[in-house]
Amino acid sequence: MTKTVNVSTLLDEGRWTGYQKLLIVGTALTIILDGIDNQLLPNAVPRLMEEWHHDRNAFTNALSTGPFGMMIGGALGGYLGDRIGRRTALLGSVVAFAVLTLAVAWADNLTTLTILRFVAGIGLGGAMPNATALAAEYVPRRQRPFAVTLTIVCIPLGGVVAAFLARKMIEQYGWQSVFLTGGIVPIVLAILLFFILPESPRYLASHPARWPELTGLMRRMGHNLPADVTYVDNDGNAATSSKATLGDIFAPAYLRDTLALCASFFFCLMVNYIGILLIPVVFTQSGFERPAANRVLELFNYGGVAGAIIGAFFIKRMGSRVAMLGMSVMAVVVGLALARMTVSAPASFMLMTLMILGGALLNGVQTTMYALAAHVYPTEVRGTGVGTAVAFGRIGNVLAARAGNGALNVAGNTGYFTSWAIIMGVVTLTLGMVTRHIPRARDQHVAATVKA
Repeated sequence: MTKTVNVSTLLDEGRWTGYQKLLIVGTALTIILDGIDNQLLPNAVPRLMEEWHHDRNAFTNALSTGPFGMMIGGALGGYLGDRIGRRTALLGSVVAFAVLTLAVAWADNLTTLTILRFVAGIGLGGAMPNATALAAEYVPRRQRPFAVTLTIVCIPLGGVVAAFLARKMIEQYGWQSVFLTGGIVPIVLAILLFFILPESPRYLASHPARWPELTGLMRRMGHNLPADVTYVDNDGNAATSSKATLGDIFAPAYLRDTLALCASFFFCLMVNYIGILLIPVVFTQSGFERPAANRVLELFNYGGVAGAIIGAFFIKRMGSRVAMLGMSVMAVVVGLALARMTVSAPASFMLMTLMILGGALLNGVQTTMYALAAHVYPTEVRGTGVGTAVAFGRIGNVLAARAGNGALNVAGNTGYFTSWAIIMGVVTLTLGMVTRHIPRARDQHVAATVKA
């Protein structure tokens, strides 16, 4: 007799195996590389200003068009992930941004640099929603926020690596060296992951022709299933290929959460990239040597790594509403404190402490936002939902360089850091509007027990 299995229930309530943890590591590696490639240019700008004889404002377009490409890539990548598979779309995105980043090493003018960063941004943007969906769909429900956050935390971790590479390589080998490294390494990793990383089990469940592949994957996850198993969805109906559309996430059931998530991503990505894109320039123009300014961005990203992990821990203990709104309010306070400080070399202990804390809070809110988006949408529209929210957020990312430069031009460093506080105040309001926040892990367990 053929066995019928609800793949969603089996994964959601199943074990958290070593193999699943390995898959999260593989997914996370793609995002580390995404984070590296995304932050190479801000670290290289001070050297490019000197070599190409341009001021800070001349690089605004080059810094803005990458995020504009990421906006397009986020929507396109999420859509393709729902249609052709998360794994295929993710690895395709990695190869795309790697090749274009490699090409930047041969750029010799602002126009070429701007075009290459725009096209590379499409690949960078396409990676994130698919990595988020894969991480969410490899693991049990109770581990999902932590798994997704540990994947997306690799964005600031990649930023740490980018700042480290810039500090060690640019002065000795030239700015081109970091783009060569940032292009070659992702290509090698994509080739390795092509043979290691499997497709999302929930995606496979919706394609009956690929059920044998799914059965093999489920066995590696510790589930002993027969070869002739039939898979069903959460409603007990036969799993079939879904055709997610943009209209699905704007249906009445999801409209409020979609709008709130889009607004939250918009403002949170804006403030994060006001930091990422301009910290090296702000500190260089405040009297810091270039390596020391790169070091500040490195510390900012170290804070981001710690903040994301701590944020994931508190979401598990308190739920996302309390944890994320609490971090957002604290970020407002840190922005106001930085606005009152004098930025000058050598850096004071208090200044560096606030920069690390600012990185922890801004990145902590941003990275856990991906886990929140993955929680809001069901698997059949998860890629589209996360991709759309991220793509809308990239508009804020595009505007970040202009907004940050505008604040600097109007009120100097005080205006720059005050912009952090104002924007994070708006993020607090928009996150508060989301209705489907992640409950505490204990509450999820109780709900699953009652349902069973």
